[in-house]
Amino acid sequence: TAMEMPRTIHDFGGFPQALFDVDYPAPGNPLLAKETAEILLPVLVEEDHEWGLDHGAWSVIKHMYPEANIPVIQMSIDYTQPAQYHFELAQRLQKLREKGILIIGSGNIVHNLRLIDWRNINTVGAGWDWAIEAREKTNSWLLDGDFSRLINYQDQSTALQIAVPSPDHYLPLMYTLGLKHTSEDLHLFNDELIGGSLSMKSVMIK
Repeated sequence: TAMEMPRTIHDFGGFPQALFDVDYPAPGNPLLAKETAEILLPVLVEEDHEWGLDHGAWSVIKHMYPEANIPVIQMSIDYTQPAQYHFELAQRLQKLREKGILIIGSGNIVHNLRLIDWRNINTVGAGWDWAIEAREKTNSWLLDGDFSRLINYQDQSTALQIAVPSPDHYLPLMYTLGLKHTSEDLHLFNDELIGGSLSMKSVMIK
């Protein structure tokens, strides 16, 4: 997004009306969008002047900055590219971190909407066996710094394949990992399964 005032986009269906009523009027930052595109050359990143902020951005940021007073740009992900591509692309965004810009990879590691256990949709800690296994393994790899297994997630156990049925929610993790300095610590929080097949586990680098 490269607009002065990106609109709030509700790109989902079947959820409570309260989510569709959300408006997150954070300002954009066209200059930062342009700088980001230049940093990533020769990878072509087109500046978008129509889309705005979708739920991948505002559903997270609104809890961090509820007054919507922090400029935000959103970068889309090319799902046709492998995880290694995204990991390496993230490393080139290090210049933005060095300038004090917060970079968030918004997604989920365990995210299989088709296998939700609706009886336990609000039960914290409820997870299918495969979800529990995927959580335990990815936690171990994250905390041990074994990023190669996370990058090559498609070569891992069946449990992880079920946890990541499509790359759209998983690949943002590559940007978080790709931006980590070896001297920095990695922390996990909000690390609980819910509804059998979902996890909002968050990874923080500092």
